[in-house]
Amino acid sequence: MKRPFSATRRFRPLRRAVRVPVWADLFLRLSAALALIFIVVLVHYADRDGLVDNHDGHVSFLDVVYFTMISITTTGFGDIAPISDRSRLIEAVIVTPIRFAVIFIFVGTAYNFIIKRSWERFRMARIQKQLSGHVVVLGFGVSGSEAVAELIERGTDPSSIVVMDSSEERLQIAEDMGCNVICADAARDENLMAVRIAQAQTVLVSAGRDDASILIVLTVRHLAPSVPISVVVRAEDNEILARQAGADNVINPVRFTGLLLAGSAQGSHVADYLADLASVSGRVQLVERPVRPDELGKPLSSLATGGMGLRIYRGTEAVGFWEEGAKALQPGDIVVEILPTCAEEKSS
Repeated sequence: MKRPFSATRRFRPLRRAVRVPVWADLFLRLSAALALIFIVVLVHYADRDGLVDNHDGHVSFLDVVYFTMISITTTGFGDIAPISDRSRLIEAVIVTPIRFAVIFIFVGTAYNFIIKRSWERFRMARIQKQLSGHVVVLGFGVSGSEAVAELIERGTDPSSIVVMDSSEERLQIAEDMGCNVICADAARDENLMAVRIAQAQTVLVSAGRDDASILIVLTVRHLAPSVPISVVVRAEDNEILARQAGADNVINPVRFTGLLLAGSAQGSHVADYLADLASVSGRVQLVERPVRPDELGKPLSSLATGGMGLRIYRGTEAVGFWEEGAKALQPGDIVVEILPTCAEEKSS
């Protein structure tokens, strides 16, 4: 029996990769500040005749470096000071803007590494609480990573994808792709509730083992009765169990590989075309969509998109293009068609 969800349960919160690594951001900021300080040192040294050292009357290079640092930090002890009009003009026109720039760099660094990152954690927590219409990927192995890559290539915004896995190494790959990630066990109620599974657009399950995937499907269906679930299983016997657990779509990569092999045995181009259909990078692709208002009453062979209609899903019934029911499209029909990839890009 699963334990009830508790807000005090510990798990890693949702996160998303930053555009620039922390070490690179810090290095760039410090380099910019040092470069500006070096410019001020050169300016002061070139105009050292306009400075006066009230201690010994001689302005050395060390004095210039010292004066630059106290000038940049606005300390100003008064032991070295500009006395000529040109030096004062340089301080006003050149050094003062650089002083502000250096201050802003250091203030910005403090903001970025303390305030901004705290705000980012707070923002991601809010996003996590308001997730809706997102794609949840449970398991980021070979199948899960390929599915995410294909989704992104098809135009899905990575920020609308949430990946859950127990491997930090695999999550790092998903994070680098721009996805939201969470390190947790996908078979636990509290972790699925943390990514608002009931508000998801769809859930993709690929845990690597059939028993684990089926358990996850059971848990997801318990928490999200109406969310579409697709699961990967490798044993044919487990396909029925996956459907009984609540999966809407059951994908067997072993069977698909068998189809490709069988197709290649029947003809050299059948497997090539099947692979073409399966990938958005191919010349053609399968598209599933609701029937359009201007297509109602028309046959499946006369789609408004110009695609080749293959099948209609009318409630629980699947109607092939050769059947009587395909002669007139009806409200609520789901159409499966083949479209050229370029045509799909234009229609989307």
